[in-house]
Amino acid sequence: MSEELKMPRHVAIILDGNGRWAKAKGMPRNYGHVQGAKTVEVICEEAYRMGIQYLTVYAFSTENWNRPKDEVDALMKLLRNYMKTCLQTAKKNRMCVRVLGEKSRLDQDIRDRIAELEEATKDNDGLHFQIAINYGGRDEILRAAKKLVRKVEQGQLQAEDLTEADLSDCLDTAGIPDPDLLIRTCNEQRISNFLLWQLAYTEFYFTPVPWPDFSKEELVRAVEAYNHRDRRYGGLKEE
Repeated sequence: MSEELKMPRHVAIILDGNGRWAKAKGMPRNYGHVQGAKTVEVICEEAYRMGIQYLTVYAFSTENWNRPKDEVDALMKLLRNYMKTCLQTAKKNRMCVRVLGEKSRLDQDIRDRIAELEEATKDNDGLHFQIAINYGGRDEILRAAKKLVRKVEQGQLQAEDLTEADLSDCLDTAGIPDPDLLIRTCNEQRISNFLLWQLAYTEFYFTPVPWPDFSKEELVRAVEAYNHRDRRYGGLKEE
């Protein structure tokens, strides 16, 4: 990796292709999700070593509840196990973990584990790691708008004085810088209701590699592509 690479401060990733990766190997979709969770651990460590400060991954969307029940149940079981693993990883790597999304639909035991994880890691000074669970960008903006309405109704804010910063402060990502780079795996080229407000000026990078096969080398390629973008005007830098 070139020492001249400028690291994006915040990288967001849409983890795509777990099921297709497993199917290509003659395995059930859930096998792909298990391997994908292992890849998340690897990329967290590699991102921090490279100098990336914030990493946000899209783990389970509001639309994912529409998947077959056995797959959703398996994903929830995997999530429970991952919360335990993530707590140990966070202790080892001083990782600060935050969960984005509407938590009320999750089972109480999962919510309890999320609260435990966030509380235990809130003062860590390593990688800031955000996991989007039961997350949808439109849902997040709607929830933020409702918070603003309540503040106006309670006299804390005046409607005519509302700013972008006021809305940002009501989002799940309050206090977190917007992503500099969004990566989506497995050849999909859409943002799928992810961080709609926060991606306004983000560079996008799409790769055919399915998430379970995503590696440090793939992350470096994405950062290299980011370095060839002109962040002032958009498009590619002139050589």
